[in-house]
Amino acid sequence: MAASSLLTLIDDIATLLDDVATMTKVAARQSAAAADDVAAMTQMAAKKTAGVLGDDLALNAQQVTGVKADRELPVVWAVAKGSLLNKAILVPTALAISAIAPWLITPLLMLGGLFLCFEGAEKLLHALVHSREDAHVRHAELLQAVANEQVDLVAFEKDKIKGAVRTDFILSAEIIVITLGTVAAASFAQQVAVLVGISVVMTVGVYGLVGGIVKLDDAGLYLTQKASPTLQALGRGLLVFAPWLMKALSVLGTAAMFLVGGGILLHGVPALGHAVAHWAQSWAWAESLLNSLAGGLAGLVAGALVVGCVQLIALGRR
Repeated sequence: MAASSLLTLIDDIATLLDDVATMTKVAARQSAAAADDVAAMTQMAAKKTAGVLGDDLALNAQQVTGVKADRELPVVWAVAKGSLLNKAILVPTALAISAIAPWLITPLLMLGGLFLCFEGAEKLLHALVHSREDAHVRHAELLQAVANEQVDLVAFEKDKIKGAVRTDFILSAEIIVITLGTVAAASFAQQVAVLVGISVVMTVGVYGLVGGIVKLDDAGLYLTQKASPTLQALGRGLLVFAPWLMKALSVLGTAAMFLVGGGILLHGVPALGHAVAHWAQSWAWAESLLNSLAGGLAGLVAGALVVGCVQLIALGRR
């Protein structure tokens, strides 16, 4: 009897262990599927926020120009920490909005898209109004101020950092809102995972690249001082490439504002968005390009209208 009971107990334990193993496999599969879903949503959010990322990269690279070479990376690091703090505030706020008032997501997306279009149009207006000579004069004044020993460089750096962190807050808010719109139908846990993932990836990506960009000219100068003709040629190439890269980033960032902002506006007005999508489908070979161009055109028009309104209000207050 004792032996029979022992065998029965062993059989029950074996059955239990088999059930545990089965449930573990199912849980592992579900976890893997959930991880795949989070990865897919993060990738989708990254694509939708790529335009803002380009603008963020260009703006922050420009923000740290004018700082002494040995202080560029500390300034970039300070702004990166400020960016993480911004996102630590914005992510819980976005999640709270999603939980309490999810209907606000689309209007916030529209406002973010409209602001992107406004920024892009304002940049174009500034480029048209101010000549290259004005830009060279301002750049020369900046270099002279930095070289002047009487200038308080600590205060100068703090002003630079504060300005960059303020700019980052606006762009980070746009990234978070766009991401939230992408994962609005997901579970709360998935929303948290995607928002946190995007925040970390964007911050590391942007400020890692900014750090590399602002040191390109230093790397070029270092290589030109080497004995090897190949390294010297590479260094000279970097010195020529660095300013062109900054200009390209500025142009691409402005274009991305219209493309992303206009695309958000089109999707926020379903009738208009469906009409554009239906029109683009008739040109299947260029559907994606036509959708992007339509978004860019909508963004340009919307941005020009907002800038015009702002200018009229400013004139009315004078």
